[in-house]
Amino acid sequence: MDNKNIPSDEISLKDLLSKAQEWIAYLLSQWKIILCAGIIGAGIGLTYAILKKPVYTATLSFALEDDKSASGGLGGALGLASSFGLDLGGSGGGIFTGSNLTELFKSRTMVEKTLMTPVTVNGKVISLAEMYIQNNEWRDKWSNNPKFKNLQFLPESNRKYFTRAHDSILGIIYQNLSKSSLSVAQKDKKIAIISMDVSSNNELFSFYFCEALAKQVGKFYVETKSKKARMNMEILEHQVDSIRSELNGAITGVAVANDNTFNLNPALNVRRAPSARRQVDVQANTAILTELVKQSELAKVTLRKETPLIQIIDRPILPLLKQSFGKAKGIVIGCFLGFFLGTIFLVFKRLIALLM
Repeated sequence: MDNKNIPSDEISLKDLLSKAQEWIAYLLSQWKIILCAGIIGAGIGLTYAILKKPVYTATLSFALEDDKSASGGLGGALGLASSFGLDLGGSGGGIFTGSNLTELFKSRTMVEKTLMTPVTVNGKVISLAEMYIQNNEWRDKWSNNPKFKNLQFLPESNRKYFTRAHDSILGIIYQNLSKSSLSVAQKDKKIAIISMDVSSNNELFSFYFCEALAKQVGKFYVETKSKKARMNMEILEHQVDSIRSELNGAITGVAVANDNTFNLNPALNVRRAPSARRQVDVQANTAILTELVKQSELAKVTLRKETPLIQIIDRPILPLLKQSFGKAKGIVIGCFLGFFLGTIFLVFKRLIALLM
């Protein structure tokens, strides 16, 4: 049985080699078609490389401040404040830490607020949203559409006055930016540095948007994290001002009462009661003011601890990193695809002819 199978295997191998030679000979006979396909592919690749706009990437890196609880002298001071029933907001919480912070950069609210940032282009102040529209030549497409023809995105526009058309355009811009232009990630899990990349076909737009988004998110982040400490500080400052006003009034009252009782007959000591009461008020207000001033200073220290929370390490610097599709690369890739597709076409053409 084994001896009979061996010749069969040899015959099938010979048939396979014969078929391969036939196909190679067929493809070589059609070299003109394959060559034309390669030339056409090279031309298409060169055209694509010429028409393809370069992509400019602005990169900004920052480190997030470690949000640990207060320690040392500040921790003791906060503990003392707590014993008096005062919460100075020693920690901003972990609502925007780690991945939450990266998602904050990509949120629609932050992106839309950033798009309203004013920038100067060709000597004219416009918003980043208007700059994006001009870069993509949307105005030309809207020239015959009355719904969008007169649509404007002025710098620092109030969001609540936007129409449905404004919202739809901003939504499209946000989708385009979040999907292909904006990237925020921690490059290495071992390093607590987050990088933000903004890519577009316009170098200035990438640069301005990257800077503006970092500023917008940083402002929102700081205000949110330090909101509790700021509120406590404002309350304490208001109380300090009130008690100081009361103390000044009490001091003035003591002086007035003493003037009224100057050279008073010792038998009429009851007339000295208003002066004594005013002095008690002065002492009480002095003690309260002293404690409130301490707490107010502690609140200021706490607020300074909360701010800043984002430390910028590297900012984008012009000229930005440029990525372009080279002409030589386009010719090589186009030529290869032309050869490949031409060969596939000839193979299918012959197979169809054989089957028929």
